[in-house]
Amino acid sequence: MNISRYWWMLAGAGASGLLAGYVALVYVSAEPAPLQAAEPSRTIVVAARDLPSGSIVLREDVESIEWPGSSIPEGFAVQAGDVVGRGLIVEVRKNEPILVWKLADREAGGGLPITIPEGMRAVSVEVDEVIGVAGFVLPGTRVDVLATVMPGTDRRETTTRTILQNIRALAADQKYQQDIEGEPQYVTVVTLLVTPDEAEALTLASTEGRIQLALRNTLDSEEIETRGRRITSLITPVAPSGTARAPRPAVQADPERVIESYEGGSRTLLKFGTGGGR
Repeated sequence: MNISRYWWMLAGAGASGLLAGYVALVYVSAEPAPLQAAEPSRTIVVAARDLPSGSIVLREDVESIEWPGSSIPEGFAVQAGDVVGRGLIVEVRKNEPILVWKLADREAGGGLPITIPEGMRAVSVEVDEVIGVAGFVLPGTRVDVLATVMPGTDRRETTTRTILQNIRALAADQKYQQDIEGEPQYVTVVTLLVTPDEAEALTLASTEGRIQLALRNTLDSEEIETRGRRITSLITPVAPSGTARAPRPAVQADPERVIESYEGGSRTLLKFGTGGGR
């Protein structure tokens, strides 16, 4: 081996060792970055059970717990006195923080009125098991409203059309009333959240015709343009009585086949149709 080359290799190895040592020394001697102090936890008010919208919050409905400071929601309540006695605008689940925007003013009370957003209206309509989709129309569900109306006296002009779409149901209750013979009966009432214009259409349809509720998937908010249906579109047009029927096509006679046979010098002719009959 060349001695000069050998010394160069030793010098390179030594330089690499010195460089590695220097880097390690710098890394060890460097001061560690100070850790950020964790935000202290806070005491917030959460629901002790599921609370429906419109209910007045009672002392036993809430409890105070420690909540991590880094994830405290905006508008949280610090003590039970901030929420007790106020009505809930929306429902709150167990262990969910009770936030200021979920509460009505203390003077507003509770019940259905505080759950109605500004500019909207709550309209109640009487329904039966069919109209109310067999009891599946519950608070929070979404429905379309179909109206069936017969203008004038011509029943053939009876028309059904979707007049409202994606309407939220606020309440579904039963009320007691008497029928025409004075007998007691229960009537289901569904309360829908609508705009003032929609309230007019819904009231007119339920007064002058018959309404039907169509239950929607709560995640389906698409509105579809429909043309409506008249009763005449459900039946196939038939020819009026007295109209001559179209003549049936003439049936062609089967061509005949003739078989000639001989027996003892006697000649016999047999005729057959194509159908096989004699």
